[in-house]
Amino acid sequence: MTPGSMFQNSRLLFANKASKIVSLVFIFILFMQAFLFSQAKPGVMAKAVQDASKEITIHHEVNFTVSPQKLYQALLSSKEFSASTKKSFPVFTESSAIIDPKAGGTFSLFDGHIIGRILELVPNQRIVEAWRVVDWPAGVYSIARFELTPKGSGTHLVFDHIGFPAGLKKHLSDGWQEHYWDALNKYFK
Repeated sequence: MTPGSMFQNSRLLFANKASKIVSLVFIFILFMQAFLFSQAKPGVMAKAVQDASKEITIHHEVNFTVSPQKLYQALLSSKEFSASTKKSFPVFTESSAIIDPKAGGTFSLFDGHIIGRILELVPNQRIVEAWRVVDWPAGVYSIARFELTPKGSGTHLVFDHIGFPAGLKKHLSDGWQEHYWDALNKYFK
């Protein structure tokens, strides 16, 4: 055995020992994490996740005096949505909404301020959209879900909006109330 080959063998031996040590430390960390999480009181993690989700979720429940069919149509019709917007906000044009009312269709609302794509439609019951404000960072979309159920001669809307950028909850929630629910109720009168 030459001194050079002994040096190479010791480097390999050292490399194997170092990789074993790193592997053992990594495994130790994984086991410690699992142990620590298992020691948490039941429901603590679920409550933490639930509390955090309140900051990134908008939930509204709104009653309308029109049928689910009429509300569904107004939310998906370029003409009707533009008319409801124009009635409450004269600053918007007569064609402020451009909506392709099919799953996969795109939409542009409030003269291009809001854009997105329709992800799911269940006629007269549900609309799910990938929804964004145009000045959000590129590629950032939230999910807006409209669930319509009959209530007497009207409609009960359950609305959830998730996945929007941090710090916008109040602004967006107020916007949904003013630009959607109040404007649509005014339009239907």
